[in-house]
Amino acid sequence: MRKQTYVREALLTLTGLLLAGMLSAQYNRLPSKDTLLKQLVTANKYFMDKWPDPGQDIVTDKTRPSNLWTRATYYEGLMALYYVHPAEAYFNYAVEWGESHEWKPTYGLTYTRDGDHQCCGQTYIELYQLAPENTHWIEPITRCIDFIVEDEKVDDWSWIDAIQMAMPVYAKLGVVHKDTSYFRKMHEMYMFTKTQHGENGLYNPGDHLWYRDGDFDPPYTTPGGKPCYWSRGNGWVLAALVRVLDVIPDTLEYREEYLTTFREMAEALIPIQREDGFWNPSLADPDHFGSKETSGTAFFTYGLAWGINNGILDSATYMPIVVKAWNAMAYEALHPDGFLGYVQGTGKQPGDGYPFLYDKPANFEDYGLGAFLLAGTEVFHLAPDTGSMPAFTQPVGPSGMGSPERESGDGILMELYPNPVTESFTLYHEFNGPGALEIRVMNALGEVVEMDRAYLSGNRQMTRMDISRLPEGIYLAVITYGDQQQTIRFLKS
Repeated sequence: MRKQTYVREALLTLTGLLLAGMLSAQYNRLPSKDTLLKQLVTANKYFMDKWPDPGQDIVTDKTRPSNLWTRATYYEGLMALYYVHPAEAYFNYAVEWGESHEWKPTYGLTYTRDGDHQCCGQTYIELYQLAPENTHWIEPITRCIDFIVEDEKVDDWSWIDAIQMAMPVYAKLGVVHKDTSYFRKMHEMYMFTKTQHGENGLYNPGDHLWYRDGDFDPPYTTPGGKPCYWSRGNGWVLAALVRVLDVIPDTLEYREEYLTTFREMAEALIPIQREDGFWNPSLADPDHFGSKETSGTAFFTYGLAWGINNGILDSATYMPIVVKAWNAMAYEALHPDGFLGYVQGTGKQPGDGYPFLYDKPANFEDYGLGAFLLAGTEVFHLAPDTGSMPAFTQPVGPSGMGSPERESGDGILMELYPNPVTESFTLYHEFNGPGALEIRVMNALGEVVEMDRAYLSGNRQMTRMDISRLPEGIYLAVITYGDQQQTIRFLKS
């Protein structure tokens, strides 16, 4: 009997070790694209089912309109999900939300300097880019920001959350209106926050992290004597830099400043990631409300994954960080029904809303989900493709255009002409928009050397891409539309 007990205990121990090894191996790699997409769809469905009316007021401690910054952050994530999974219901849900608020800033304000109230403009502008015949969708937010651009005041963003709430609005308007005054104004306001708010600016150039506002810069410290760098606050800034860099021209004079800060922040995040993949709410002091926290982790994951996807961050260095972070959220925070746990409620410092628990709802459930969707849609491009994603439809090819390069498989995605390429190439395809087409050109080292996005509002047959600045050689064009992706090899001569 004793021998049988020993054998049984040994088998249980061995089984436990094997299971632990299997789980460890699973968490050391990303899920497949189809699995990851299901995670995103499940999380989003939970929210849309709970809020079937996009215009419904948000009632917590008081009543607020549903284009509040918290909800606006969710719609940023929804739009990102729409670009990889273009379900008509997502587009309609966002449009109905904008219409319910007459496309105005929060509280229906005509003029507001409060970045929180401008945040909804990010989605208004993206929807307009998908359906540019609807110019009234961006008229109120344009009037609001024009009022600020024309004024000399530049100290509006006294808390770092505001950088994410407002800065991408200026960047997107600058692109839409082809007007550099938006870029200039946003840069002046950003630099004032970085270098002048508080005692000496809210960015610590030594630690490469941000104080949330003037209440937390030196001499303020945590009870452990460490600087107070709030996780979600820094996540807001990293996300803002992504959303600005993603749209501003490559030649814009301010771009290098944003790239430098982005890289500095990314590097600072590596050694302070928790072993379980999350980041603590207090980045410099793990004993200061040390806990799993999803919203800050999601914003960091979004930023780092975007950096890898765009060739700005080294994949070998940052991919393990992203894998740990995504799997932590997807397998420890996401419930089977789509509820998202460990989300810190609204506030301004690490302890607000503590404790953060698996089954405890935040006072607002929307912004944490928005961050999760932003992260997941960037990680989606890094995830392995199992071949189970739906194939593209057969395109209508051009006639009398020579012999374009065709890629085959489950179906022809598109045609690239000419090949070899000299200055530019054209992709011929048949996509029924609205949706977003993304083209990434990669060199032989796997580095992204060119990138473009086209917002398709109808059956657009051609997309042209200029690669004149690239040296001669063999390249890959990685084309993504919705949840489908294909690669075409071409020669630049």
